[in-house]
Amino acid sequence: MPITLPRTLPAYDVLSREGVMVMGKEKSAQQDIRPLKIGLLNLMPKKIQTENQFARLIGATPLQIDFRLIRMTEHQTKNTAADHMAEFYRPFQEVRDEKFDGFIITGAPIEHLPFEEVTYWNELQEVMDWTQTNVHSTFGVCWGGMALLKHFHGVDKRMLDEKAFGCFRQQNLEPASPYLRGFSDDCVIPVSRWTENTREEIEAAGLKVLLGSDVVGPCLVEDADHRALYIFNHFEYDSGTLKEEYDRDVANGTPINVPGNYYPDNDPTKPPQNRWRSHAHLLYGNWVSEIYLTTPFDQSLIGQTSTDLRS
Repeated sequence: MPITLPRTLPAYDVLSREGVMVMGKEKSAQQDIRPLKIGLLNLMPKKIQTENQFARLIGATPLQIDFRLIRMTEHQTKNTAADHMAEFYRPFQEVRDEKFDGFIITGAPIEHLPFEEVTYWNELQEVMDWTQTNVHSTFGVCWGGMALLKHFHGVDKRMLDEKAFGCFRQQNLEPASPYLRGFSDDCVIPVSRWTENTREEIEAAGLKVLLGSDVVGPCLVEDADHRALYIFNHFEYDSGTLKEEYDRDVANGTPINVPGNYYPDNDPTKPPQNRWRSHAHLLYGNWVSEIYLTTPFDQSLIGQTSTDLRS
């Protein structure tokens, strides 16, 4: 089944050309099925790139997705045209009375700041509390995952001595997890962050690490009590995203290592290789499938019923 997107959203044409099933809202309204309503709270500066990345992954399943773009109410982006934000995004305060089957909180390039110093931290705390009554399953990505971990469990991020940057192999620590259905014993995922959370702290909080690395620490964490997943790395990245970050820092004179295990022969003059795409689709496909299998058909019951409705 297709993902439902506005026909004028840039992702509509991008995904259509790639063969992803995309449907306009008018046609969607004529179908006698209930699409899964998934919101994206987009905290990244490059809004359109991030929209494309997540829409590509959650739109690749046979299920119909009603994809909603959300922004913080007061925070104004400086990197995306105001008319794009006005046309496609709704502030959180306008959707707080709605129910969502799934909700993604993206990363944000503000790792160096303590959470309490982030200008929209108070509202983000409100969002995170709201997910417990209005969202069936939440997915926090990179800084977004660390923010959820901090808010719900008091586990704070730690600064690294140098940036974890490149493609790192992760071990499949819970092969029986429905979120890792079809996963290999290990997989590669792009990493780009200055902070980390330790496995010891995460497990001490009663959470389960699903994917992890001896080099860059935990990758994917399940928080069953809060119906949430936290991923600290970037399955959603395009093939060239790490290259863009590396080229930007080189151009700005910012000290940066060549992203490890990314370019052939570690040579940045060669085109980078994408070795994470299949597992990216598996993870987000598994997440969407679990939402479909467990979310109430009556959306008004979201946040009020058992998370296991398959039996």
